[in-house]
Amino acid sequence: MRADHQPTVLLPSLSLSMKLPASWALPDQIKNRFGQRSVGKQRAMIADGHLLLVLHKAPMLGDRTREGALFWRNPNGVWEANGGSRGLQPLIRHVEAYNEAEEQLRDRYDQAQIASDYFAILEAIAPLRRSALNLHTTLQSAREGIPGDRDIIDLRDWAYDIQRGLDLLYENTKNALEYDIAQRAEDQARLSLDAVITAHRLNVLVAIFFPLTALTAIFGMNITNGLEQQSVLAFWLITGVGIAAGWTVRQWVVAGTWPWRMRATPKS
Repeated sequence: MRADHQPTVLLPSLSLSMKLPASWALPDQIKNRFGQRSVGKQRAMIADGHLLLVLHKAPMLGDRTREGALFWRNPNGVWEANGGSRGLQPLIRHVEAYNEAEEQLRDRYDQAQIASDYFAILEAIAPLRRSALNLHTTLQSAREGIPGDRDIIDLRDWAYDIQRGLDLLYENTKNALEYDIAQRAEDQARLSLDAVITAHRLNVLVAIFFPLTALTAIFGMNITNGLEQQSVLAFWLITGVGIAAGWTVRQWVVAGTWPWRMRATPKS
């Protein structure tokens, strides 16, 4: 069964205003690899002991732009961010934003009750999950290029935990959505079956009383039929004939054949 509401696919576009800070003494090998129009995909660029992390901020639902964030580690191990901040804290806050976004989605999952709630969570997870995967991949590349930096190792492991949490949340939300859709389909099928059974009962009742109703209409007409002076026995006789005919018609409605034809059919 397919859900009526289909996912809205939004293709991300990157911010066009990101440039390398002029004060950063990066080697030309890195500068020449950095584009002028946008930050491009998340990646780690390493040359002569310098490390440049090109990352994306945690995406928000419905936002097609991907805002970039640059972090430079010089050969002395000193970090700088493109906003002018120094030290490792800006990079920690960058990863923490992903962690907070995951926690918010997890809270929404715990409160979700209907299919539309789960679908909204899936729409929000998709870009964040993809960006978190690229974040972990970038930090892993940085770990391989600067193997002695324990801070990069810790950040990489943290990014992996976030990515893994989003993967699990995505699977749980997807399963919950499919279960909700299947349960609603099952409920609808049960209601349809109940309606069929109710309609069948009404048909049986109509079949039983139809002959009697027809006889009542015939003999209730204001014309002479020769039975006006008969005893009450004639009334009960006509009633009995109507009821017998009704049970015969009932058998035809229920079994699809007349009673005498059922008796005449040989058993296999």
